[in-house]
Amino acid sequence: MTASEIRALFAVVSRPEVVSLAGGMPAVTALPLDSVGSMIGALVSRLGAQALQYGSGQGDERLREQILQVMALEGITDASADEVVVTVGSQQGLDLLARVFLDPGDVILAESPSYVGALGTFQAAQAHVVHVDMDESGLVPEALAAALAGLAAQGRQAKFLYTVPNFHNPAGVTLSEPRREQILALAEAYDLLVIEDNPYGLLGFEHEPLRALRARNAERVIYLGSFSKTFAPGLRVGWVCAPHAVRDKLVLASEAQVLCPPALSQLVVAEYLDSQPWFEQVKVFRELYHERRDATLEALTALMPADVTWTRPEGGFYVWVTLPEGLDAKAMQPRAVHARVAYVPGIGFYADGQGARHLRLSYCFPDPDRIREGVRRLAGVVEEELELRATFLGSSDERAVRRDASAPQGSAPGEVSSRTRGGQPHGQADTPGPDLP
Repeated sequence: MTASEIRALFAVVSRPEVVSLAGGMPAVTALPLDSVGSMIGALVSRLGAQALQYGSGQGDERLREQILQVMALEGITDASADEVVVTVGSQQGLDLLARVFLDPGDVILAESPSYVGALGTFQAAQAHVVHVDMDESGLVPEALAAALAGLAAQGRQAKFLYTVPNFHNPAGVTLSEPRREQILALAEAYDLLVIEDNPYGLLGFEHEPLRALRARNAERVIYLGSFSKTFAPGLRVGWVCAPHAVRDKLVLASEAQVLCPPALSQLVVAEYLDSQPWFEQVKVFRELYHERRDATLEALTALMPADVTWTRPEGGFYVWVTLPEGLDAKAMQPRAVHARVAYVPGIGFYADGQGARHLRLSYCFPDPDRIREGVRRLAGVVEEELELRATFLGSSDERAVRRDASAPQGSAPGEVSSRTRGGQPHGQADTPGPDLP
């Protein structure tokens, strides 16, 4: 068990002089806190005997019915409350799925890069993660097909594909509509289970929510959801929607782990969904994060050196930044902290040591002025790193000549030359198949 790159930063980002572009903390101050506080007080007065008692291992029935209404916004209209298991955040859902499905040495497929919390869970289960390439349109179907074929050639099969299709953490990209169908077709062809992790799906800036993978295939897709991004992460309420046979095992695993999810937290969420204009509040969050996304992209464009690229998220919390060749985001991190700005190095989002040139910026928590100042500080650190490298390795022109002379023909998968398109996450789709131990 190892500390994640994000958790290791907590002591630093809590210092008021540091601009944190690291943790993905929702802007809970945008909630009507007086109304929420009054609602919770009235709830405890009215239902305290239930709210402060043990509950069902599967979760409160009223909340499970309400979760169906939330999922319907993304096209999931055929699920039943009996298929829903309430969890202590969707992170517990991930852990339960790992307990149910994974044995040591099993192979799972995950995007390149992938959510650090999922990678930690898979590592604890002693699974082997094979990364699959992404680009600006999300997971690349051809790369997934190559990974599946490579496993089949070795006589092995992945237990599941783990994917964050909407406003990806950390890459910020969204799986396109045509690719959703292609990926599910591959899942059918290779008898592959899909774990769809979707905490950000309602937080899009530029279009209505895309139809979920679970809405397209109820038997092959297990769906993870959360109220952490659309209400309050401190309540720790998430859910898993799974076929009945899987649901049964998840409930057993959850009961062994926590007996039951906290009744008070569930009833607070259920009361919030019943009594508050929660969908209007989601719109408030969208507008807030949209403004902060724009401030981030504008500051990056105005301030970053020319060779730095980044993604352009259409929703969610994150921008994925690619540094110029030769820079290492992890090695640069102490100098950034000294400059009073924090980010998450990209290496934490890979299971195989990739990611040195990448870093994740989170724009959800700081206000726009704070974001601009953080990007200004970060741009200064990057410029200093480039100057330091040039001092030891010669001018940029000399480096370019040496690089052109030694580089193979062609460009790496996912590589872009246009600064306006932003840097794209990429892995190793050019390899014939996964190299398994």
